[in-house]
Amino acid sequence: MTARSAGRTARKPKTPAPRAEATPDRAAAAAAGAVRQAPPLDPGDRARLLAGEHHDPHGLLGAHPVQGGVVIRVLRPWAKEVAAVLPKGRRVELEPDGDGLFSVLVPRLRKVPEYRLRVRYDTDELALDDPYRFLPALGELDLHLIGEGRHEELWTALGARVMTHQNVTGTRFTVWAPNARGVRVTGDWTYWDGSALPMRSLGSTGVWELFVPGVGEGAVYKFDITRPDGSHTLRADPMARRTECPPNTASVVTADHHVWQDADWMARRGARPHHEAPISVYEVHLPSWRPGLTYRQLADQLPAYVRDLGFTHVEFMAVAEHPFHGSWGYQVTGFYAPTARMGTPDDFRHLVDALHQAGIGVLMDWVPAHFPRDDWALAEFDGRPLYEHEDPRRSAHPDWGTLEFDYGRTEVRNFLVANAVYWCEQFHLDGLRVDAVASMLYLDYSREGGEWLPNEFGGRENLDAVAFLQEMNATVYKRCPGIITFAEESTAWDGVTRPTDQVGPGGFGGLGFGMKWNMGWMHDSLGYIAKEPVHRKYHHHEMTFSMVYAYSENYILPISHDEVVHGKRALVSKMPGDWWQRRADHRAYLGFMWAHPGKQLLFMGQEFAQGAEWSADHGPEWWLMDETYHSAGDHRGVRDLVRDLNTVYTATPALWERDTSPEGFQWIVGDAAEDNVFAFLRFDAIGAPLLAVSNFSPVVRHDYRLGVPDSFAAWTEVLNTDAARYGGGDVVGTDPVKTESVPWHGRAASVRMTLPPLATVWLRPA
Repeated sequence: MTARSAGRTARKPKTPAPRAEATPDRAAAAAAGAVRQAPPLDPGDRARLLAGEHHDPHGLLGAHPVQGGVVIRVLRPWAKEVAAVLPKGRRVELEPDGDGLFSVLVPRLRKVPEYRLRVRYDTDELALDDPYRFLPALGELDLHLIGEGRHEELWTALGARVMTHQNVTGTRFTVWAPNARGVRVTGDWTYWDGSALPMRSLGSTGVWELFVPGVGEGAVYKFDITRPDGSHTLRADPMARRTECPPNTASVVTADHHVWQDADWMARRGARPHHEAPISVYEVHLPSWRPGLTYRQLADQLPAYVRDLGFTHVEFMAVAEHPFHGSWGYQVTGFYAPTARMGTPDDFRHLVDALHQAGIGVLMDWVPAHFPRDDWALAEFDGRPLYEHEDPRRSAHPDWGTLEFDYGRTEVRNFLVANAVYWCEQFHLDGLRVDAVASMLYLDYSREGGEWLPNEFGGRENLDAVAFLQEMNATVYKRCPGIITFAEESTAWDGVTRPTDQVGPGGFGGLGFGMKWNMGWMHDSLGYIAKEPVHRKYHHHEMTFSMVYAYSENYILPISHDEVVHGKRALVSKMPGDWWQRRADHRAYLGFMWAHPGKQLLFMGQEFAQGAEWSADHGPEWWLMDETYHSAGDHRGVRDLVRDLNTVYTATPALWERDTSPEGFQWIVGDAAEDNVFAFLRFDAIGAPLLAVSNFSPVVRHDYRLGVPDSFAAWTEVLNTDAARYGGGDVVGTDPVKTESVPWHGRAASVRMTLPPLATVWLRPA
């Protein structure tokens, strides 16, 4: 008998079960008067039990002492005969009571014995343990923490967990459904008939529990919930750690068997504060990076590619299970399960492990802002609003047709906080990018007057969401040393990366994130670079304005997937002019971005100047770099530039050590609008500089004078985006540029240099 076949209630079992015990002669046992008819169930209890509405099925089913002996009662629809096998092999037959109920009174027993069941269907007989002879498999401390909303390891208490309980191996099923009149577990081992497996309510916590012997890894299951109105709904497990592959929607019993090999990485990550460390992120949509690859196949290719290009981290677009491929993972139904499209949870662990062993950090997009309305998932989970707010003005997301979480409910907040911890601890992730933070923070987000409810003080801030984000960040940083959280926050909310215990001028403590996506820089700089060079002088401020607020938060500069889809065009295609000019602008822009204060993120395909928008169905256009393609050299050149940008960046502390300190940056010239030129200095912790100069004009500027510190005799190029190997015109400086005692740009000394067209040049003291 397989683990998945035990306890089935179907009319016809899938596989015959071996007869494990001897079968004494029934007639002889009956003649001996060994058993008697059990007293009937109370009619109300019986009706609720059969309807799946009883809060305590263990009080009716199983073995219970009564006057004169012990009653054994079993619910096995479709069974022909049921027997209980007592110690020493004694077998007692249970009498049918109708509706799948069987019972017997075994006289002269002073206590409940250990027993097993023998259940015969049409032709087969199964030996199994009775789920209703077991004590609760969930402890009082777990229930106390769940009730308080403080269970930081919620995944160990709720969901499906394989365990040995009272010396029997099986699976404990637990689910939070406080509004349910009853809950039953059903699955493939019951032929999706859950009538024989009602769960018990564990008091006021709203948690229902059932230990099912013999069910193990790989079993597929759902919860059959009786709503308050008496109707039934079949739901996937909100805490499922593995799911069926979409479009199938059931949950799968699983356990972690991966043996991690990344101890060295885990021990040293976070040794340097993240805001003082080099962080260059390659953003990846795993299903389409190389379409068709599994997690394990990706582990054979992705780490080597990312390491070759010099990125310090990868960021996975949302990985948690989701039903609709076109959502790219941002409408989550399985918050605790990596999508099954590419393999198992252990397969995903293997991918993370491989990246760590290659020296690459792993970040993941996390989506606590909303969830879809699928009727088998979280929406009105137990018949009433549960995970979502009960008021539609607080629950209906106006942009995406989804539902927003009720952050004010302790159990919901616990579900999400524990989820953040889960991904970091169980999958060794190095950070989370929290999606759509602005939509969480504002009650009037995308809503008109009358469509939203103000907070208790009459304001538009979602105080519950603020408290949730603060708790999430505080908990994750406490439990997972070395991780970092990122906020995709598109407004000017004060204190996104301020510690939670420091109150700002608005009266709020900081949200506690490690970094914030600089959406303002992204929007402004892309707006500038998309203009024809002749018009750029009128938009010069769009490239300099970011320095006005550069130190208000800890920033990362994102060119993400959102900027290369839905008609926004790929990065190189945003540029004006012919193919040469677009590539030159692309290279110059990346050089400017890598030198600008803040970490950086680049979406896949943009590292080799893919011209087409990203498609989740087709992924990057790798063929552009194939030797048979006539322009392959152009695309390889851009890729080579990205590799060199990352190499020089990582080796140059001036470009990252003082990202969050004004002392790490000085303008040389920020107002050369007529020339389309920007020049600035970056400094490391001991004051060693790097000079970055960008010329966003298509003309060569000879003998261009720039003020520089007078403490260095000469400057030498360390990177030039116009180099021939990158596809440029090769206007490069092979000799050091000497410092002259000519005051310029408010400095006592200056240099004269040739600025290549549509290019960025980095120089350091010779």
